[in-house]
Amino acid sequence: MVHLITPLTQEDQNPVMDIFNHYIEHSFSAYPETMLPYPNFGMLLNMAQGYPAGAIKNPGGELLGYGMLRPYSPIPAFSETAEISYFLHPDHTGKGLGRNLLDYLEKGAREKGVKNILASISSLNPGSMKFHEQNGFIPCGCFKGVGRKKGRIFDVVWMQKSLA
Repeated sequence: MVHLITPLTQEDQNPVMDIFNHYIEHSFSAYPETMLPYPNFGMLLNMAQGYPAGAIKNPGGELLGYGMLRPYSPIPAFSETAEISYFLHPDHTGKGLGRNLLDYLEKGAREKGVKNILASISSLNPGSMKFHEQNGFIPCGCFKGVGRKKGRIFDVVWMQKSLA
């Protein structure tokens, strides 16, 4: 099946927030403790302003996932480094869509002059660490015990991919 990736727009608000809220409620891959209201989508779009952000959709237009890059830091010394985040609808994981979304974001990153992509991953999310390792990311740091969600303490693992 062919999937289309389009730039993320305001029209994607509800399905994006539904996906993100699923991961807030049912996993450690999204850091917030409680679900976010639909208008918080504007904050996500604002964070990604000027960076690639895409929605992956089936031929019928149903949003199956989304991803975006955002500045790692506003300081110009770090302008060639971006942070990545993406989430797929839970019914559509393990089908290659994450890889397609990553390819889309990497292409946009290269066009923008980004040379390094960083991923912040909960230590309680081994599936994400495995996905990133399989796609060229390497572990580059770990903040021990800095997160707490659902009463559980977790580390934040940083992974990096060089596009140079």
